[in-house]
Amino acid sequence: MDRMLLMRSFVTVAQLGSFSGAARALSSSGSLVSRHVAELERQIGVRLVNRTARSVSLTEPGLRYSEFAARILAEVEAEEALIGHLHDRAEGALNVVCPKWIGSLDVGDAIAAFAAAQPKITVRFELGGLSERTYDFLDGGFDVALHTRDLRDSRVHLKKIASLPFTLCASEEYVKRHGFLDHPGDLAEHDCLVHVNEPVWRLGHGSTSSLHKIRNPAFSSNSYMALRKAAVQGLGIALLPQRSAYEDLISGALQVQLPEVPIPDRPLYAIYGPGQTVPRKVVILLEFLTRWFKENPIPAIGM
Repeated sequence: MDRMLLMRSFVTVAQLGSFSGAARALSSSGSLVSRHVAELERQIGVRLVNRTARSVSLTEPGLRYSEFAARILAEVEAEEALIGHLHDRAEGALNVVCPKWIGSLDVGDAIAAFAAAQPKITVRFELGGLSERTYDFLDGGFDVALHTRDLRDSRVHLKKIASLPFTLCASEEYVKRHGFLDHPGDLAEHDCLVHVNEPVWRLGHGSTSSLHKIRNPAFSSNSYMALRKAAVQGLGIALLPQRSAYEDLISGALQVQLPEVPIPDRPLYAIYGPGQTVPRKVVILLEFLTRWFKENPIPAIGM
């Protein structure tokens, strides 16, 4: 039987000097409280209470143990209250992890803005190292993981934060050599620059969308930054996060391909730990990120 429960029953009996009074205080029955005290005596191996028909008194060991048990229970209650208070406060350490490519772009800017706005929260922000198993970030000591894939898992919570636009583009030099892309199906005839984790490109929306597996990429990398540089150098057509390519698109170093074909956005999700109650600092982070992306959209690019 739970030792804390037994201790609580015993301490209440010791304080009130009555099994019936203790039962009323604990919203229990006198017989159950009596069994609790008897079980505690059995576990400890000494008699704690002198029972008579009219009164209850503590033995010498019982008096000493009641003082000890009361102190332990008070410390437990105080610590639980402190932990509950920490859970509800927007302060302390907050550990966040996300893929490198978004951490070095949109999310990095947003997290930095959050840290500036919440000086009582100490942010640890790491890039990379995300496992395919969504809940592994918890084992790594992280409170929140940010991802662009809908990795649903009943053991964690998931919230959509924003949509990240992508663009299909190539350099002016490449276009001069190979011409503009006229149709999505023509990708097979062009040099393509591919992220190693995304060898299949989806172009268009809904019933008009099409999938294109890039079987022989001219250049591949696990970094969108490297793919952007390769595109600027004229190596081929790339499907890039629009924010990473924005300055090059504005300057003309990169040109949008198939501007009439919509490119699906990528959702940005926040994944965080299980439980009915979410720590206040996590709630504030999710609210901040959602608001930040709404207030900092990528400007439209003229075609």
